[in-house]
Amino acid sequence: HTEWKESWGDEHLKIICAFANAQGGVLEIGKNDKGKFIGISRASASKLLEKLPNKINFGLGIVPEIDHIKEQGKSLLQIKVKTYKNPISYKGRFYYRSGSTNQELRGHELFDFLLDKMGRSWDGVTVPRASIDELDSEVLAKFRKLAVDSKRLPEDILEESNEELIKKQLKLTEEGALKRAAILLFHSDPEKYITGAFIKIGYFQDDAEVLFHDEVQGDLFTQVRETMKLLLTKYLKAFISYKGLYRVESYPVPESALREALINAVVHRNYGSGAPIQIRVYPDKIIFGNTCRLPSGWTVKDLTSKKQSEPYNPDIARVFFWANMIETWGRGIIQMQKACVAYGAPEPKIGGSESHIHVEFKNHEADMAEKLAKKAVLQETREKTPLKTPLKTPLKTPLELTLKTPVKILNTLVENPNITIPELAKVIGRSASATKRAVRRLRQLGYIERVGPDKGGYWEVVKKGEE
Repeated sequence: HTEWKESWGDEHLKIICAFANAQGGVLEIGKNDKGKFIGISRASASKLLEKLPNKINFGLGIVPEIDHIKEQGKSLLQIKVKTYKNPISYKGRFYYRSGSTNQELRGHELFDFLLDKMGRSWDGVTVPRASIDELDSEVLAKFRKLAVDSKRLPEDILEESNEELIKKQLKLTEEGALKRAAILLFHSDPEKYITGAFIKIGYFQDDAEVLFHDEVQGDLFTQVRETMKLLLTKYLKAFISYKGLYRVESYPVPESALREALINAVVHRNYGSGAPIQIRVYPDKIIFGNTCRLPSGWTVKDLTSKKQSEPYNPDIARVFFWANMIETWGRGIIQMQKACVAYGAPEPKIGGSESHIHVEFKNHEADMAEKLAKKAVLQETREKTPLKTPLKTPLKTPLELTLKTPVKILNTLVENPNITIPELAKVIGRSASATKRAVRRLRQLGYIERVGPDKGGYWEVVKKGEE
C-alpha cells in the first residue's frame, strides 16, 4: 500500500489511480526505491502542493489528502489515497494495485472489475437470447429432490413449474432474462452461451507426456457427478482389501477431499476466462487447476484461514448450498485438509496467484501397496498359527478380568483385524467400556498394536498366547 518516488512525474497519476481502485495507499515523493529519505527541495514541494490537487482532480476526478513533511532542510510529500466505490480511470484506462505492482486492467479482468464496482457478479449477468424452455427438466427435477431432502428448501417447490422455480425461488432471472448462473446450472449444453464451460481431465506420465484424457460437459451438477466417476473408475487406482466378507476399496486420496476440491473449483471458477477447469493426474499426485479471481485484498494464503466465504459466483454457490453440496462458511479447503489427515494422507498444497489457483494432492499409492502387502502376509501367518492356548501371565485390569477375556480378544482380533470396539464387545460378551480398557491394557503390555488411524486402520497381534 506504499509507493516511493524520488520526484514527481505526471505518469505517477497511474499509481494514484491504481490505489483508488484497490485498497487505497500512500505515494511518497522524496524517497528512493528502497524507501530511504532523500527529500526534494522546499521550493519544489511548495509548487507541487499548489498544483497537485488540481492536477489529480482533473486527471482522475478525486481529491486525495497531501501531507508536507519537513526533515533535514528538505521536504517529503505524502499523497494519501483512499479506496473508491466507483471505478477510477486515467485517460480512459483503468489501473489496479495488485501486491506491489500497478496493473492496467483489460479484457475479462476489466469486465470483472467494473462489475464488482457496480455491486454485480459475473454469474448474475443476464443472457438475453436464452429462455427457460432451454433448461433441462430432468436436471431441475433432480435439484428439487436434493433441495427438499436436505430440508434447505420447502417441499412446495416440488409442485412449482420450472418457470416459477427459476424466477421466484432461485431468483435466476432479471427483467425476464436468464442469468448466466441458470445456464451453467441447468442447461444441457452451457457452452452454447459460455465458452469453455467444461472440465478437462488428463493422465500424465510426466509434464510433457499425456497418456489419455477426457472432457466432461453438460450442466454443473452433471460435470461434478461424471468427473468424480471418471476419477474413481478410470484415473485413480483403488487398492482392494476385505472387512470380513465385504470388499473395501481404498483410494490414494480420500474421496471426500477430491469431491470438495472439485466442487470448490466449479463454484469459484472464473467462467469469463474461457479456460476449462483442468485436473492433471500423475502417478504420484493429482492437481486441480482453476482460473479464478480472489476477493479484494485476499492472497492465496487467506484461502486456508477462517475468513468469511466470498464466492466469486454467489448465485451458483447459493444453488449448490440448497442442493446440500456445499456449506457457506468458507471451510472447503479446511475440510479437505482434515479429510486427508484423518485418512492418513498428507495435507493438500494450495498455490497459485490472484487469477489462478491449484490444489495438489500427494498420491501415496506405493505406501498403501506396501501396507496392504504387509497386512496380507500377517493375515496369512495368523491363519497358519491360530491362538489356542491361554496366556501364561495373568492380565490384571481395573475390572479384574479373567484369563478367558484377554484370550477371547486376541483370538477375535486374529480372525477380524478390522473389528471395532463396539463389535468386539458384543463378540466377547462384555460392555464397550470394559472391552476398551482391556484392549488398552493389552496394548500397554505389547500384545497388540494399532496400525493406521482409528478409522480405516486395523489391529495387529504381536504376541501369541503361548508366548
